[in-house]
Amino acid sequence: MRAVIQRVSTASVTINGDETAAIAQGFMILLGVEIIDTKEDADWLCKKITQLRVFADDAGLMNKDIIETGGDILVVSQFTLHASYKKGNRPSFVRAARPEQAIPLYEYFVTQLSAALGRPVVTGTFGADMKVALVNDGPVTILMDTQNKE
Repeated sequence: MRAVIQRVSTASVTINGDETAAIAQGFMILLGVEIIDTKEDADWLCKKITQLRVFADDAGLMNKDIIETGGDILVVSQFTLHASYKKGNRPSFVRAARPEQAIPLYEYFVTQLSAALGRPVVTGTFGADMKVALVNDGPVTILMDTQNKE
């Protein structure tokens, strides 16, 4: 699994002109599921994300995690995170999981992340043409890949 985690002031998803999900301060996460990913990868990623200390403490240092700050999380599926671009100019997505594999893992990830956060995580709609808007706070953007855990 690959996740692009952005600390945001606000983030939202719009589908067909209707805002379907929105958060205030917290994380906007783009999540890509690869064909080799497992529930163990989702568990590892959830733990890393909820313990990621990128929010300011009283001294202005990045020492607080999302649970401590009470921030929200918006997760959007993003198969293009597994694009292969080495040959030619048209990316290949052969490493991205097909929907029949990706959807259950995506949903499992969201469920586990909600449990770890202690409240619901909002999401985009898997496979939909979404318009994602956000205000990156910092900016703080972190890429995590479960195939590179060390």
